[in-house]
Amino acid sequence: MAKGDEPRLFQERPSSDHSDERSVEEEDALLTGQKQQRPSSWAKWREIGLFAWAVIATALVILFAVLYQHQQQQTPTPQDGRGGWKDGKPTGKRNLIFMVSDGMGPTSLSLTRSFRQAQTGLPIDDVLVLDHHLIGTSRTRSTSSLITDSAAGATAFSCGKKSYNGAISVLPNHDPCGTVLEAAKRAGYMTGLVVTTRITDATPACFAAHVNHREEEDRIAEQEVGEGPLGRVLDLMMGGGRCHFLPNTTEGSCRHDDRNIVDLAKKNGFSYVSDRKGFDGLDSGSGVKLPLLGLFADTDIPYEVDRRNMDDVYPSLDEMARTALKALQDATKDSDKGFFLMIEGSRIDHAGHGNDPVAQVHEVLAYDKAFASVL
Repeated sequence: MAKGDEPRLFQERPSSDHSDERSVEEEDALLTGQKQQRPSSWAKWREIGLFAWAVIATALVILFAVLYQHQQQQTPTPQDGRGGWKDGKPTGKRNLIFMVSDGMGPTSLSLTRSFRQAQTGLPIDDVLVLDHHLIGTSRTRSTSSLITDSAAGATAFSCGKKSYNGAISVLPNHDPCGTVLEAAKRAGYMTGLVVTTRITDATPACFAAHVNHREEEDRIAEQEVGEGPLGRVLDLMMGGGRCHFLPNTTEGSCRHDDRNIVDLAKKNGFSYVSDRKGFDGLDSGSGVKLPLLGLFADTDIPYEVDRRNMDDVYPSLDEMARTALKALQDATKDSDKGFFLMIEGSRIDHAGHGNDPVAQVHEVLAYDKAFASVL
């Protein structure tokens, strides 16, 4: 037999990616005795049609969503007092409440959360009001040190610029930088500061004053009541630090000169309250006459853990915040402009510096309460 005439025991057949699948199907047909069903061309076209419809439907949903959002942005809604959007810009009255928890980090929150749970018998998964609103972090580093102080940090907050430790809204070359509060005032908004330290301390100072170093609190006091290039930019101030507003000939003064800044404030139109009785007379904001200067302690208002036992002497952060909000809301009710208010839980930082966990947890709790009131 010729070599080319050798019988073939197996017929060769072309292979494909689906050969194995076909073999299995053929075996099933032989074993069951049922005719193998092959997909018809109609089934294939049906699958293609369904896929195309799904793609088109998805595209239409996205298109309608984009058109709806665009329409919402373009349509003002002044009826609710919140405004809307027109020509890509917000319209209507807007308020900005800038809250600062000076010196508070994740460990402060963790300690306070655990303390509150243990003290009041709350479940381990109970959280603070603040925990529901944590969105992210910001970088407010100093240009002169890896360890940022409140002045450099607050300058970053208020000006959007980095500067050296101790700088009060001035740049590294000592040029002043415009603050968000000053911009708000220039745009016609009412403005305010509420703190538990001295109102001349670094954080509040960075929103309404410009000096080369945070220790220049006498000069900061003068600028806060309107003695500066921009004139008066504040409509409301509440906190401590009375000693920097009194002449050094007066008991309780810490000024280096005999200037009376309280008198200067009154000359510039400020009403003045200096104790708990005067604060209570503000009637939770309904009795406020703006501009207002409220100085309720010679220096810092005591830590909350101590202040709560002297409630007849010092108002709390929450009380001052609610009073300020009511006063500014009433003052702007007939205006198309709102207000800018900075509220600081100032002494969280002091408790950290003093390695005082008892003071710190109570400061964070006081701040959390004020935060809830603002919401």
